[in-house]
Amino acid sequence: MFGLGWQELSIILVIALVIFGPSKLPELGRSLGQAISSFKEGTNRAQNAAKQELEDIKKTINDENSEK
Repeated sequence: MFGLGWQELSIILVIALVIFGPSKLPELGRSLGQAISSFKEGTNRAQNAAKQELEDIKKTINDENSEK
């Protein structure tokens, strides 16, 4: 994951624990997970829309070529 080993992740976790405290960590984790999920969903929607546009363009080109 992002080229981080378990040692780096544990250091990040300890720093987050010191900064935010143990009561806020689950909330922060949940928020981060939701943000990543939303980003992935938006990215997938954008990719699907782009693929659909490309298919529409290919179909239009093929239709025009077959009419000639």
